[in-house]
Amino acid sequence: MALLASGRGKVQWPCAQAGEGELLQSCRLTTRRSDSMAITLLAIVLVLATAHALPDLARLRDFSWLRIWLSRWQGDGAQSGRPVLLLPALVFALCALIQAGLDHVLFGLPLFAFAVIVLFFCWGPRELDADIDAVLKAPDRDQRLVAAQALRPDPADQPLLFEAAPLVEAAFASALSRWFGVLFWFVVLGPAGALGYRMIQLIARSRSFSDALDARQLDIAERTARILDWAPAHLIALTLALVSDFDAVIKTWRDYHAAHGQGYFTLDLGFLGALAHAGVDADVVAGDGYAVDVNDPVNELADARRVLRRILVAWLAILALMVLAGFAR
Repeated sequence: MALLASGRGKVQWPCAQAGEGELLQSCRLTTRRSDSMAITLLAIVLVLATAHALPDLARLRDFSWLRIWLSRWQGDGAQSGRPVLLLPALVFALCALIQAGLDHVLFGLPLFAFAVIVLFFCWGPRELDADIDAVLKAPDRDQRLVAAQALRPDPADQPLLFEAAPLVEAAFASALSRWFGVLFWFVVLGPAGALGYRMIQLIARSRSFSDALDARQLDIAERTARILDWAPAHLIALTLALVSDFDAVIKTWRDYHAAHGQGYFTLDLGFLGALAHAGVDADVVAGDGYAVDVNDPVNELADARRVLRRILVAWLAILALMVLAGFAR
């Protein structure tokens, strides 16, 4: 920002023009944003560490209360005609009110504890690392095929094939639902965002929830879930290009949209599976210094997990840079 010299040769700082009160308020807003981002980053790191160190705590992620409330909300099956999204909207609003009420209490410590609890509750619900480990450590192909079914993020009538491409695509789709979608909306809207995202995902894609809905309600829920997935899915794609083979990922992205003729701004998120397969293939080939069999399901799934972890670390690094930039202003 340019400095201006006064008629007496003295330097006038911006506060001399904007006013002391405006500058002080601006500094306070900047500090609040930086503090909020730092708290968000700390909560994410704490949840990640807890989920890794104490995987048994995943049993506490019980959304049976939402299933009971949804069945009562719908009344006699789906005949009540109540909007299916109104119930999660009310829960979201309640969480947002609690979030706002705790903002200025005891230096934000209750809000931090609330954020950690809600984020951990919405993480998963199943641990992706544990599900991938179950596939990789299974003693034979039949047991691997059974374990691989847990990688699916949504219910399906057909079993997941034990092949490289379907396994990699399922791992990335599950990572979007279990990790990155929750993280994105937690950063954007706080605990209410994480909870709202998880409720919509469960209602749209969990059989225990979707069975209570008719076709129209299920279509609304699925469309909303895709809307919420759109931004984090594209951020995953961009980060994948950075942490893997940039040229292979970008070329596959362009080819996918050119083949489907829908452009980039659609709710078709199938590109993520194609990019995942291309990025992991390139990573497997480049990793050992010589051509390897990219059709080996175990090898590809193991590398998919490594790539997903690199994407997660990249997201955390970006958040850390945002925190440092905020404090440096």
